[in-house]
Amino acid sequence: MGRVYNFSAGPAVLPEEVLKEAAEEILDYKGTGMSVMEMSHRSKAFETIMEEAEQDLRDLMNIPDNYKVLFLQGGASLQFAMLPMNLMKNKVADFIITGQWAKKAYEEAKIYGKANAIASSADKTFSYIPDCSDLPVSEDADYVYICENNTIYGTKFKTLPNTKGKTLVSDVSSCFLSEPVDVSKYGVIYGGVQKNVGPAGVVIVIIREDLITEDTLPGTPTMMKYKIHDDNKSLYNTPPAYGIYICGKVFKWLKKTGGLEAMKELNEKKAAILYDFLDQSEMFKGTVVKEDRSLMNVPFVTGSDELDSKFIKEAKAAGFENLKGHRSVGGMRASIYNAMPMEGVEKLASFMKKFEAENTKK
Repeated sequence: MGRVYNFSAGPAVLPEEVLKEAAEEILDYKGTGMSVMEMSHRSKAFETIMEEAEQDLRDLMNIPDNYKVLFLQGGASLQFAMLPMNLMKNKVADFIITGQWAKKAYEEAKIYGKANAIASSADKTFSYIPDCSDLPVSEDADYVYICENNTIYGTKFKTLPNTKGKTLVSDVSSCFLSEPVDVSKYGVIYGGVQKNVGPAGVVIVIIREDLITEDTLPGTPTMMKYKIHDDNKSLYNTPPAYGIYICGKVFKWLKKTGGLEAMKELNEKKAAILYDFLDQSEMFKGTVVKEDRSLMNVPFVTGSDELDSKFIKEAKAAGFENLKGHRSVGGMRASIYNAMPMEGVEKLASFMKKFEAENTKK
């Protein structure tokens, strides 16, 4: 069987070129006689992998010098606790709830201090992004938290919230490196890499250096202190070495394909193919208000559970994998991350058109 079109929300599709290169190096990485999987994280070869990965990421995102890049573990979910442990000096944080992951971060922060939900789109099943131009930001808030692209619901912040001078913290797990960003607008920008950047097991945290202090909440474990990881250049303990190596290859692939400007252009074209089809379809409907649609995750429904199931089953048989929506919302979802080829999106749209024709009562 050949490669399928993998529309999974994460772990997700990786560039074929990167996988082939990794396969070639699996037994012998650059003449070391061993795989990166077997290599000491203290070795010269791995030190070079780490340094190049960080530099390439800095180049791609134009990360200012006063921001640190940390390669950590525990996924985005561990950051839900790590952030308040390190940043909640006044024990207050404000949250904009636009989906399940923002809600989880909000619930976790309540363990450590006062978490305020200052805006939410729960009233319409998270199908839009609330207006964040004039929110009741708490005067003593340590930070304002958003999940920038909502994987489950397919929404994306097109304009960052007005935090009224407070530090913005953003989970970008599912839109990481999909378009240019101005890192200086954030205090912390972080994401699990398994959606758009690499294999599961790595989370990248980009944090302004003044936010990295000794002053953490009492009882913060050593492994949960940003300062420890920063002081040790992400090598305080054994890092997810192979995952970082693959991320590094993805960064090089992105640079080669024209960087984040080129990627945004390509992603807009890919997303337009699906959204344009959904907008004219009689059977399929997108679930997100137009102006807040994600370029990465496209949820849609037929309005009938029976037809949804039939579509998912037939799509799988035709080589389109992982189109089932998140268990909490049902329906379908096509995740079309950077590595999803244009051809995959075009073929999916054609398949949807054919399915609609075959399942519409004449």
